Amino acid sequence: MTETSFNQSVIDEFRANQGKVGGYFEGSELLLLTTTGARSGKPHTVPLGFVRHEGDLLIVGSNMGAPAHPAWYHNVLAHPMVQVEVGAEEYQAVAVPAEGARRDRLFAQVVAVEPGYGDYQRGTTRVLPVVVLERNDPAPGEGPAEVRTLADKILEVHVWLRGQLRHVAAETEAYFARRDASQAALPGLGLQIRQHCLAFCQALEFHHTGEDTHVFPGVEAYHPHLKDALDRLRAEHRSVARLQQSLAGLIADVGSADPEVFRTELARMSMELTAHLDHEEETLLPLLAEVPFPPGPPPAA
Repeated sequence: MTETSFNQSVIDEFRANQGKVGGYFEGSELLLLTTTGARSGKPHTVPLGFVRHEGDLLIVGSNMGAPAHPAWYHNVLAHPMVQVEVGAEEYQAVAVPAEGARRDRLFAQVVAVEPGYGDYQRGTTRVLPVVVLERNDPAPGEGPAEVRTLADKILEVHVWLRGQLRHVAAETEAYFARRDASQAALPGLGLQIRQHCLAFCQALEFHHTGEDTHVFPGVEAYHPHLKDALDRLRAEHRSVARLQQSLAGLIADVGSADPEVFRTELARMSMELTAHLDHEEETLLPLLAEVPFPPGPPPAA
């Protein structure tokens, strides 16, 4: 049996039995991780062991001690947004590889629970990546209590996007504080900042593409008098896309950036992006408050 067919048999058994798998994995906790291919852009699902840590899940790019990182690790570096299945539960998460001392601390915690990962590390010269799967749930009190309409869904996405911007701001402040204390560029948060920024930018692009392709034409069909307002939102989407590119470039240079210049630019970009989300909510949400989500079957002819 090839590795691909073996993985598929595990995936099928996992989904048929609400996360329970027998055979070699009898008694082990597994999750299914669905990533987006770094080159193909297609979804790829793999079964992985994991360790729970402070509300998040830790996975290790062990590749059974092979000299190269597993394909899924390269995928999450390119596309941090992933789908996680644990037991009967399924949710989105941001995959954030740990760096430096944090990685070492988390790896020690993993090995304390699953000693086999220590054997894999001793069998290879590469440092096994430890990836934190950060669930996308909004903070308590944020977002709709229940998603029942398209307006609720858009608001839920906006709340998550704002949260990612706050992540980036908080992490850059922590990075600059550590850099100032050591008087040198430091590893430890650069990749974490990058992953949250990339997750924000990719999610926002996907969200806007969905609005331009599906939501706006549907709204126009029922509210033709809103065409000018929706055209302005489309133009805003193009401006926001340019702003996203500038934000990604800014984050890429965080290691050598002047803190005050960086803070000023990040604050400006965050303000513009937040203003766009505010404007969308004011313009769109009242119109979509009666549209069910997920959409039901089309009416019978």
